[in-house]
Amino acid sequence: MVLHPVVIVFFTLDLMDFQTIRVQLAAVLRSSRAALRPCTSRHLVGRSYSSTESRPERKVAILGAAVGIGQPLALLLKLNPLISSLSLYDKANTPGVAADVSHINSRAQVARYAGEEQLVEALDGSDVVIIPARFPRKPGMTRDDLFKINAGIVKSLCTAIAKYCPNALVNMIRNPVNSTVPIAAEVFKKAGTFDERKLFGVTTLDVVRAKTFYAGKVKVLVAEVNVPVVGGRAGITILPIFSQASPKSSNLSDDDIKALTKRTRDGGTEVVEAKAGMGSATLSMAYAGVVFADACLEGVNGVPDIVECSFVQSSITDLPFFASKARLGKNGVEEVFGLGPLSDYEQHYNRVLKASSRSLKLL
Repeated sequence: MVLHPVVIVFFTLDLMDFQTIRVQLAAVLRSSRAALRPCTSRHLVGRSYSSTESRPERKVAILGAAVGIGQPLALLLKLNPLISSLSLYDKANTPGVAADVSHINSRAQVARYAGEEQLVEALDGSDVVIIPARFPRKPGMTRDDLFKINAGIVKSLCTAIAKYCPNALVNMIRNPVNSTVPIAAEVFKKAGTFDERKLFGVTTLDVVRAKTFYAGKVKVLVAEVNVPVVGGRAGITILPIFSQASPKSSNLSDDDIKALTKRTRDGGTEVVEAKAGMGSATLSMAYAGVVFADACLEGVNGVPDIVECSFVQSSITDLPFFASKARLGKNGVEEVFGLGPLSDYEQHYNRVLKASSRSLKLL
């Protein structure tokens, strides 16, 4: 019978000293993390840390830590050794989330804040601010009603960011990202603190899905896959560029590409339907949010060649904001890359995307 290495470690407790067990278990965990490594070479579970590695103090704030995305987001961020201080904020219910997460034996010190009167302290000194905060849709409420409420929440939170941590990198998860990012930009401009390098719409979930679906189709390890996703963060504005995927595959037909594109765009609907209306893509979104936050922290810490797709201000198209590959550095975006060569199918959808450019502009 073949036993997993972890099982072997615990079956031999009486034969080894404690230090030997720790060494073997650490090796197993490193191997597991390497197997789970996501899209780039320097991400959350793929990085190797030494016990003596010098790490700067970094504070990350989650605004909306008690909501569906916020709780798993807090859990995953607590595990990130780049974070020394994790600030959990919401209008209510943060004490329980913070108490639960704070028991995890990892580096980040957890602090919880509730209510507008504590928002100042929650934000003060933050290097990265992540916004998953939202107001849930209630019976009888139209989508326009919901958008107005959530737009008001984004405006209020960004007004506070402009006052209390104007130099932080802002990761906008709150949908619709195509609209909430321009809203945030206008708030920062009005406050005189807008820095286009430091405002991001988190589109990483589209990238995560594209990589997962591509790897499954072409039968390669997902850890080896890279697929850029450009455009926006909703429906037809999402354009995965499978012609630039690596490793390349010559076995994909046009119909395969169309099916992969559609599944990437409809990933959220797939989850909602699978949950039978009892929830949305909170877990995968939290994971994607952590992957992007980790990339931001690495950039701030001076790690070179950190490239991620994100919905940022750029001039590569005639749209003010566009999801593109961007190199991240100490001050946020260092370089926004062009689209590169596109297939005929991708060129067609790029034209469609431009024709529906109002979907990517401030409502």
